[in-house]
Amino acid sequence: MSLPLVAIVAVADNGVIGRGNALPWHISADLKRFRALTLGKPLIMGRKTFASLGRALPGRETIVVTRDPSFKPPAGVYTASDIDTALALAEIRAKALGAAEIVIAGGGEIYAAVIDRLDRLHVTYVHCRPEGDAFFPPLDWSHWREICREDHAAEQDGDAGYAFVDYIRS
Repeated sequence: MSLPLVAIVAVADNGVIGRGNALPWHISADLKRFRALTLGKPLIMGRKTFASLGRALPGRETIVVTRDPSFKPPAGVYTASDIDTALALAEIRAKALGAAEIVIAGGGEIYAAVIDRLDRLHVTYVHCRPEGDAFFPPLDWSHWREICREDHAAEQDGDAGYAFVDYIRS
């Protein structure tokens, strides 16, 4: 039996999840939430998302999906040439770690590749409409049920308000 597949994403009101290989906002609470939701679990992400982080995240095992055979990850980071290989490896690593789920951490192409396989979603809705070049893929929301919502005002002047919303596949 395979472990639950969970996606974590911060998405603007217009669907943007990134611009220039970075987040177009900075929300400290979202970064803390990401850390709390991912510690001790395998993370699957694309090469560009990994590059935007600049390093492996402590306390998690990272699996980078890349078609670039010259990509050499730092020690402790795994690679996979396709999403199915990444998922199989994540299953093995999750069991070794004692993790109860596998986390999908982006970017847009990776989310699109697994969208129909996801069991849960942790979404941070960022209430702004920035320009961007990476987007969260369309989702048939009729298959999802909201189970938790926390609305938050902007952390500082000029920042956007946001909401943490969790869903399960229904």
